[in-house]
Amino acid sequence: MLSFAEVQRTLRSADTTGMPGLSLHVLRNVTVEPMEPFLRFAALQAGFAASVSFSAFAGAAQAAIAGDSALASADGVLLWMHLDSIAPALAREFPTLTPTRVAEERQRVSDEIVRMARGVRSQTRAPLLIVGFHSPPFAALGMADEQNAHGQLGLVRALNDELRTLAGELPNTYFVDLEQWQRRLGAERFLDERYWHIARAPFSRDALRGVAESAMRLLLSLRGRSRKCLVLDCDNVLWGGVIADDGLEGIALGTEYPGSAYREFQQEVKNLAARGVIVALCSKNDPENLWRVFREHPGMLLGEKDVIAHRINWNDKAENLREIADEIGIGLDSLVFMDDSEFEIERVRAALPMVEAVLLPVDGAVLHRTRLLAGGWFDQPVTSAEDLQRAEMYRAEATRRRIRTEIPDLREYLRSLEMIAEVSPVGAADVARVAQLTQRTNQFNLTTRRYSADDVRALAESPDSDVLTIRLRDRLGDAGLVGAAIVHYGAIPLVDSFLMSCRVMGRGVEQVLAEACVHGARARGFAEIEGLYIPSARNGMTADFWESVGFGTTVQAPAEVRYRRKTAVIRNETPWFKEIRYSKSQTSGESENG
Repeated sequence: MLSFAEVQRTLRSADTTGMPGLSLHVLRNVTVEPMEPFLRFAALQAGFAASVSFSAFAGAAQAAIAGDSALASADGVLLWMHLDSIAPALAREFPTLTPTRVAEERQRVSDEIVRMARGVRSQTRAPLLIVGFHSPPFAALGMADEQNAHGQLGLVRALNDELRTLAGELPNTYFVDLEQWQRRLGAERFLDERYWHIARAPFSRDALRGVAESAMRLLLSLRGRSRKCLVLDCDNVLWGGVIADDGLEGIALGTEYPGSAYREFQQEVKNLAARGVIVALCSKNDPENLWRVFREHPGMLLGEKDVIAHRINWNDKAENLREIADEIGIGLDSLVFMDDSEFEIERVRAALPMVEAVLLPVDGAVLHRTRLLAGGWFDQPVTSAEDLQRAEMYRAEATRRRIRTEIPDLREYLRSLEMIAEVSPVGAADVARVAQLTQRTNQFNLTTRRYSADDVRALAESPDSDVLTIRLRDRLGDAGLVGAAIVHYGAIPLVDSFLMSCRVMGRGVEQVLAEACVHGARARGFAEIEGLYIPSARNGMTADFWESVGFGTTVQAPAEVRYRRKTAVIRNETPWFKEIRYSKSQTSGESENG
């Protein structure tokens, strides 16, 4: 971890030319300005040039409820109310209060934050992050507080539960757990009583760094910057020792120390896989020796089936990582690579700076699990059904790639898959997946506009817009929900967002979805429809997409290009599909087969 001075030096020397901006406004009743460089640094690491503004010290409530120009224009809002400031009696005088007074103060605090949060929501659709309260390091009732559900500790827990519930009820609103950082750091490193009295700045620099990291990680995940794939070396990472030198019986792996540390690390890798993280291996090793550990060592928790891609050879690891990303079909900036070799890590950092390369200590395996968890690289606010099935989807994709090498003709190959596509309006169960696609899809994403689950739900419920989804399955497996389109209906319908999972690019799925957009506009009585393209650093591959599906350019500018097409004729240029199904709302009850 870089020191505060190193963070500042990095910010001063950073060239942010061409980086997308990210503005964050902080509503607070306590001094938290020292977190500003940590917020900017976390954004910089993800390729954003962040700017941070703060409300007036005593004006947070006024700004939230009555209006604030900085708030209205922000890309994210952090609402941080300190209990000592909003309810000093609850924080400092708890034993002197009657139960009735405690209940009244608790309700007042809750009502105040609800008003502020709703006020923010009325001014902006940007993500709102509500910071919770921290527990007092010394409970007001002493040891008795731990035994009393209605003591001061119970009060803080109840308030945090209310804030978490509030975040779940408001659109695009999230809870930041302040107590998480208090637990990690301990009270002495978390609070600074001296600066609380000097400048009403109660939180230590470490605490502010932690909250900044949590807040920015959440904002960045909503912008598609969560990582997708964990790539691991094996020797001294998954087990202790070198399999080529120590043999199967000589490596450290099992229920006793030091092997227990490696087994614990493997369990955490399996936990990530269960959340939808892709697991891959990149190891300089003899394949036969390495796979023997997976197949025969009784201490192994990871199995071959958990590994989606691998490069077990003596080649340059940076090149191996390129091949792994290409095989899986994801960007290099989706990879986290862990190795115990400083040489390999520095090589990858130099050759592939977009890869998160993490050095693990050879003699510190007990820290491997903590290092994996503390990075938060794979965190995201919502896990979809597709995430939980990702491993099976990528295994099926590997089979498709093998078949592709056996069938040279593209159309014959596609026809051999016996694909079935189904287009329908987004259902309640798929809202989270569509939001995730908008947040995480960068290559086949024509506008890269990001939407939260609440945004998607609101668009789906609006009579002036459609949110269409497309699912794909074939004889090898179900790819799930792989694409989405958002259409706004004005004088001329506009396809505001059009995106597709990289896993299915090139199979004609995008053409099917485009025709569904056209058909939907025609069903509503429109003679024309427009498609929008907004160039980004990563979606250049889609620059000519609208033209490829029959749209012609109408407006061309550096910031965006609009295309238009008549809705009278529906094109069907995907005859290799076994079946294409449109919902009743798309085809007046009829089904179209490809």
